[in-house]
Amino acid sequence: MTRLQNGKRLTAICVIAAGLALACLRPALAADVPLPQQFTEVTPASEWSFRITPYGWFPSMKGTQTVKGRSANVDATFIDILQKSDTLVGLMADFEARNGRFSLFSNAVWTKVGLDAGTTRTRSPAPGIAGTVGASLGINYQMAIVELGATYEVARSGALAVDVLAGGRYWYQKADLSLDLAGTIDQGGLVVSGTKAISRSGAIDWLDPLVGMRLRYAAAPGHDLFLRGDIGGFGAASKFSWQAIGGYSFDFAVRNSVTWSGIIGYRALYVDYARGSGQTLYQFDVLQHGPVVGLSARF
Repeated sequence: MTRLQNGKRLTAICVIAAGLALACLRPALAADVPLPQQFTEVTPASEWSFRITPYGWFPSMKGTQTVKGRSANVDATFIDILQKSDTLVGLMADFEARNGRFSLFSNAVWTKVGLDAGTTRTRSPAPGIAGTVGASLGINYQMAIVELGATYEVARSGALAVDVLAGGRYWYQKADLSLDLAGTIDQGGLVVSGTKAISRSGAIDWLDPLVGMRLRYAAAPGHDLFLRGDIGGFGAASKFSWQAIGGYSFDFAVRNSVTWSGIIGYRALYVDYARGSGQTLYQFDVLQHGPVVGLSARF
């Protein structure tokens, strides 16, 4: 009987000692052994990152420009514009702020371009415009385009991410259409200078809503491909507009926590906008498309 009691006491002491040892080791075990995947809490990155990209866009232009009822067809490559334009000024930049799946973006373009008779030709005046004019002598543009919007990453598979985007595109234009005088002409809305008649639009601006998608693909560390498409207008201001941008970004240096990248790509932007009628008709129905080269700073 005494041996049995001693055995029970020894067993109880061993159980108590094992329990105390397990309690002491439990924190260390919890730190060393990861939880199963379904119980691991994943916290998305919540820090903002910023990218600023000044760039050059070298567009060709094709379409129709109408100023105060007088129209001209425009068909100019960038080489034509570069060689024949008496003015060629452009300021362009892109900005994006990203936080996890969400980002805000903006893009701004300002150009001043002169096109001569080699890249334009006269079309028939709008209904209600009397008289005739000769060949077009050229068009001078001042144009600003500003985009603002937001994107959200809706899907990701490995290196490929898919974003949806929405925002607005603001347009500002001033155009002077120069025409050769020929025969009789209704001078309403025209400024006659020697043998030229100049139709001036004054300041024209409008705001289009836009929606679209963007694909981002990390081909390798520091090497990214992107493709964006959007449509807009929907009759709210312009009848319709669309845009397509594709490109390649490559990191080449890191200085003071700023990553520098080069960007090459191609951009196409089309809009069909009209307001007024007769002698007040202004229309810009033009496709602009060409290569893009930029320098990006990310921090």
